[in-house]
Amino acid sequence: MTKLLFEDLEVYKTANEIGKQVWNLASNWNYFARDTLGKQIVRSADSIALNICEGYGRYYFKEKKLFYYYSRGSLYETFEALKKARERNLISETEFESLSSIINKFAIKLNNFINSVGDTQ
Repeated sequence: MTKLLFEDLEVYKTANEIGKQVWNLASNWNYFARDTLGKQIVRSADSIALNICEGYGRYYFKEKKLFYYYSRGSLYETFEALKKARERNLISETEFESLSSIINKFAIKLNNFINSVGDTQ
């Protein structure tokens, strides 16, 4: 299987890992929880990596940044959904703290990545 260049990006790898972890958590919830918050959190978590991929494939820097900004928005949406999952006892405090730590560190890396994309290059 051919590997694409974006797969070497650290931000892509971390975003993909967040998506996997969220899927593993939400896929074990009861039907009601999966059908409501579960679908939303999986979509937002998957959207982090998907928007990085789509931005990477764009030609113009402003267009690239726009998708990276979408990725950041999805990251924050995922964080808020995790808070709701914790408040509703769908995930443990340990699971919440673990993913929150990854998300907080990743947010800094994603911001740095966005800032590295040149406007005038």
